[in-house]
Amino acid sequence: MDREQEEIQFLGVFGILKKSGNLILHWRKIFTQIFFFLIIPLSYLYSSHLVINVSLFTKIMLNVYMFYAEPQGSKHHREISKRFQSELVISMLFEITYLVFFTVLSLVSTAAVVYTIACIYIAKYISFKNVMKVVPKVWKRLIINFLLKFIFLFSYPIAGIVVLILGVVLFASKWILLTIFIVVFVVVYLYAFVYIALIWYLADVVSVLEDSYGMQALKKSQILMKGKMKIVLCVSLVLSLCFFGVEQLFKVLVVCRDQQLWIRICIKILWLILRSISLLFGLVAQTIVYFVCKSYHHENINKSLLAYHLGGYQWKYVPLKSKDVQLETYEP
Repeated sequence: MDREQEEIQFLGVFGILKKSGNLILHWRKIFTQIFFFLIIPLSYLYSSHLVINVSLFTKIMLNVYMFYAEPQGSKHHREISKRFQSELVISMLFEITYLVFFTVLSLVSTAAVVYTIACIYIAKYISFKNVMKVVPKVWKRLIINFLLKFIFLFSYPIAGIVVLILGVVLFASKWILLTIFIVVFVVVYLYAFVYIALIWYLADVVSVLEDSYGMQALKKSQILMKGKMKIVLCVSLVLSLCFFGVEQLFKVLVVCRDQQLWIRICIKILWLILRSISLLFGLVAQTIVYFVCKSYHHENINKSLLAYHLGGYQWKYVPLKSKDVQLETYEP
């Protein structure tokens, strides 16, 4: 990465995306290893989950239809009831297993990419073996971030529904006030959700490179995004649109249509590659955004201190202090 601190803070959306692509191409050996050993398994796990989920859901809905169609108390009715219960249990166990493995691979991939880019910044020797040694050292920090994110995604919609119901009950007899309330509620709800999602966008990078995790990482991420909110929003929006396009391609061509077997296999392989590329590119861009925000706030990265802390990853974990994170130039 060869931009001076004064220049990197002025990178826009396309500059960040271009820098991310150049970084992957220039250091293609290590990123190719991350791609094949971490990113592709993650994408394959996701696609397999989607296909199996569709199959399980179809069976469950068919049993529900047959359950109500058969006379209650009949032998066939009892058999369908038992089959329906067993399929529900299988579906729940499958979802829990998928969530565990998906979370593990996601956190490992995030830690690997962030650590790799940090090593590139300081010209530190980097290999896939060294990257994998780092993952257990930052596991606890990323798990705490994930748990907070899970709690938020579970509780935020519930809180929104409660507020919406209270508002509807309060203004039920006043249509004008009810309409205004619903409009304001939707705007505030979506704005708050997007704002918190953007804060979380940098939290994992902060947790890997600094001494903050959990709520501290969220606060640090919020501070870093000040003045760069539009850039962070646009980058995340572009990447989200790429993910959405790839997902829709997969759902339409593989899940929702009956194709010949060889066509389905080719389409799935193509989708797997496209999604994996998008995921790797997104993780790299996420880390670049972090460094751009650091540079914008003149929180430079001191190369020697960062090298010391990254070296400590392989022996005893020594997290970076925020004041130590200073960006310097490295030309490979």
